[in-house]
Amino acid sequence: MEFVHEPVMLAECLEALAVKPNGIYLDGTVGGAGHSLRIAERLGEGGRLIAFDKDGDALLAAGKRLEKYIDKVTFVRDDFANAERHLDALGIEGLDGVLLDLGVSSYQLDNAERGFSYIKDAPLDMRMNREQRLDAREVVNGYSAEELERIFREYGEEKLARRIAERIVSERKKRPLESTLQLAQLVAECYPEKTRWKFGNPAKRVFQAVRIEVNGELDGLYDSVTALARRLVKGGRMAVITFHSLEDRAVKNAFRQLSLSCVCPPDFPVCVCGKVKEVEILNAKPVTASAEELARNPRAESAKLRTIERI
Repeated sequence: MEFVHEPVMLAECLEALAVKPNGIYLDGTVGGAGHSLRIAERLGEGGRLIAFDKDGDALLAAGKRLEKYIDKVTFVRDDFANAERHLDALGIEGLDGVLLDLGVSSYQLDNAERGFSYIKDAPLDMRMNREQRLDAREVVNGYSAEELERIFREYGEEKLARRIAERIVSERKKRPLESTLQLAQLVAECYPEKTRWKFGNPAKRVFQAVRIEVNGELDGLYDSVTALARRLVKGGRMAVITFHSLEDRAVKNAFRQLSLSCVCPPDFPVCVCGKVKEVEILNAKPVTASAEELARNPRAESAKLRTIERI
């Protein structure tokens, strides 16, 4: 299956980054290179793009799409959480721009064998990095009821977290849960029949929670965003697209903390914290996809774009 992924809010991201021809840019989640291709097209002599992704399939596809600009691109197979170490190794001190698209790619969702979809049957997998050991099957069959309830509640904001966790543990005593549709059906059966499909597929929150757990998507997200923002040169910009409230909250809080000039208690007569305002938040409210884009790409519905500029 070809790695195809329509970049979310492409025009809005390019406007947010304000790409300079001689700038150095980092795409922390290159995917199929939809955003990266447009960044690379705007780079001139001296311009450079550092493209990160944990998914080897994504990097192969990105390499093909960016072949024309290969002299300007450096590919790194790793989580952007480890970007500072790689930037140090590459001798890059400052960045003119950072883009993070935190969503799962259409390729990963549509390619049944990857095990992300609750609509297509496949072995439980959900690994973005297929070389890692932990996969969805191990989470679903190996975690205790308490651990499952926690991730369903925290990462999926699932109201029936306990009921679903207990049902999984009960069912796996008979036989291990092996496939995506097996899990999706089990989750659906935990809901009352009358309201089961009221808000779309009832399995979507559990699948989101398991995917986040498998890939460690929220592990250190706040710290990673903060570190990359501090790597920006003066006037450099960082744009982040989130797709669910937990991601968005981490990014929003990181940006807010960086934008504060004082964190002293309000009753202090003078500032003693020494905090310095590091960034300007460029959009008080997150940018969302246009009606035209939503008609073309419904998966952009939950996307939020936040942008800051280093000062």
